[in-house]
Amino acid sequence: MSVTTQKMTLQAYLDYDDGTDTRYELVNGELVEMPPESELNRRIASFLFAYFLQQGIPAYRLTMKTEIAVTGSRATVRLPDLMILSEELAAALEGASRSTVMFDMPSPLLVVEVVSSKQENQDYRYKRSEYAARGIAEYWIVDPCSKR
Repeated sequence: MSVTTQKMTLQAYLDYDDGTDTRYELVNGELVEMPPESELNRRIASFLFAYFLQQGIPAYRLTMKTEIAVTGSRATVRLPDLMILSEELAAALEGASRSTVMFDMPSPLLVVEVVSSKQENQDYRYKRSEYAARGIAEYWIVDPCSKR
């Protein structure tokens, strides 16, 4: 569901605060309300976080719900479920007032999206090309309802 009628800039998005806990993505300049996570999606993301910890990835290089600015026809900021950060990116985000990977920062090593039924088209089509253009080496789509 699109919330804005006027196109937003990246800075306007970063400054935006509606006083609620509502999560948004900025998609080609439009503020889009993100639906609440299902319990299944939350569990999958939590499982992957724990798995990566067991594989020896330090906790400071794992992040959930960190935003990332990507290239679109207008300003676009995505909110993936999980990311693995490089040492350089973890250092760049350290002490930041907002957990947002900006264009002047290194790209994450891995971005994981757990597909929600209403976001399926976004995850499979648009985000794949946006993340590739951002230089992200690996993008996982976890679809708990896929019959593919």
